Amino acid sequence: MNGGNAMSEIIRFGISADERLVEMFDNLIADKGYVNRSEAVRDLIRNALVEEQWKLGEEEAVGTVTLVYDHHSTDLADKLTEHQHSHHQEIVSTLHIHLDAHHCLEVVVLRGQARRIGRIASELIGTKGVKHGKFVATTTGDGLV
Repeated sequence: MNGGNAMSEIIRFGISADERLVEMFDNLIADKGYVNRSEAVRDLIRNALVEEQWKLGEEEAVGTVTLVYDHHSTDLADKLTEHQHSHHQEIVSTLHIHLDAHHCLEVVVLRGQARRIGRIASELIGTKGVKHGKFVATTTGDGLV
């Protein structure tokens, strides 16, 4: 392994797989718009590395929390704002959209220790009155090739 040097060497390797599995994979990557198998496999490897980073929970990471809620819900907006103020070091940005007369969509961008921002995301999603919430965990990109 090269350890993330900027000028790393390209290594070719073969994969043995059932013909049906490869056919299904080719159909999947064609649907997703990949140019070739190599780029698709590189993305699978990167996804696995990001998942491992999140399992460890110690490294700096980023993520987004998407929330949908009824803004007429009792004190919900104040509770969400209170969460955001108490975690101001991890909350990088928020986007608030009025979907209709009653519903709002809020996207919160988090950055910090993976374990901590995962906990903050759960708190936001678990706030009483949130109709739907989803956390998308990703990486800062540091260390990925």
